[in-house]
Amino acid sequence: MHRAPSFSALFAEKGGKLHLPDQQRMRVKMRLRRVSTNLMVTFALAFVLTPLTSRAASCTSEPQLGSLDRDALSAIVTKVANAVIAQDYSTLQAVLLPQEASQWEGMRGAVEQAAPLVKGGQFQLRNLYVLDASDQTAPQDTQFFCSNASGSLTVTIIMSALPPGRYAVALADALGSPEAGQIGVVLAWDGAATAWKLAGLTVRPGLFDGHDGVWYWVRGRALAKADPWSAWFSYDAARFLLLPVDFLSSPNLEKLRQEQVLIMPSPQSAFPLLLPDGDRTWTIEAVGLDPSLREADLGVVYQSTGVTDPAALRTEATAVLSAFLKAQPGIRANFHGLWAYAEKDGKRTAIIELPMAKIP
Repeated sequence: MHRAPSFSALFAEKGGKLHLPDQQRMRVKMRLRRVSTNLMVTFALAFVLTPLTSRAASCTSEPQLGSLDRDALSAIVTKVANAVIAQDYSTLQAVLLPQEASQWEGMRGAVEQAAPLVKGGQFQLRNLYVLDASDQTAPQDTQFFCSNASGSLTVTIIMSALPPGRYAVALADALGSPEAGQIGVVLAWDGAATAWKLAGLTVRPGLFDGHDGVWYWVRGRALAKADPWSAWFSYDAARFLLLPVDFLSSPNLEKLRQEQVLIMPSPQSAFPLLLPDGDRTWTIEAVGLDPSLREADLGVVYQSTGVTDPAALRTEATAVLSAFLKAQPGIRANFHGLWAYAEKDGKRTAIIELPMAKIP
């Protein structure tokens, strides 16, 4: 009997770090630096990182579900979300898809790191979608169009290298939590157990420093002409805060994307960016949103001179961040801080995070 591959086997992982094709690194640059960045369980990442090539499969949104399916799915999603809020690891392990048993320690660590995001919150289901890819004969890139009853609104879900089967995606909120935690749950139908099982989980903040995704969207619009760099990354922050998953697109998110790509000059066209700094010139390879500390930080990837002493590395990183802010002074007023990532001989290392007030 053919066994579908584990979700975690659908991408390469070496030494605890994700290794992605170059074009995918650019797409997700700073967000996958470590598990805590998105508080994303590793096997959930298998769905999001490959360009779409396959035909569509079917999707059923919550209002169109029969009562039995709706009740069964609501029950398992409620159980998972409440277990995340309560840090109830035994319940999560009990409902884990068998193919993902080897990933349990990664899930446990991610849920533990998510505790501050959902602490004190009450579960509320936001959206629920059932995805049917059972007619597929092998894992393949798949898109699902999820329309409401009238067909006036369509949500698109894109999953890469998806094994044949039935799946469900649920978006939920931890209402009342200080950081407006939001939870994304991916379920898979386990035919052997005749039950829905947990196949992926993400937890994200819904706020940065008290501001939600809509606030950052409005901020991006306001800055688009005066400060294109701050505007661009404000749109990135908005996108991150509006949904707990990266594999779903809605008409609103498409509108956000269309507004963002109109920003000129786009920071994405600036790299590699050369920054003169006295008798030196720093080379910036990439800049991207880095919510590792649940703050509106940006990560700056630069070419290191090769120093290895920790103190010298911090001095170098601070000088790079200072030069970057001098080149883009608007960033200082619009974001919390900067991460410095040194790159040398193909290796990228996180050096330091500094709030803006500590960067000269």
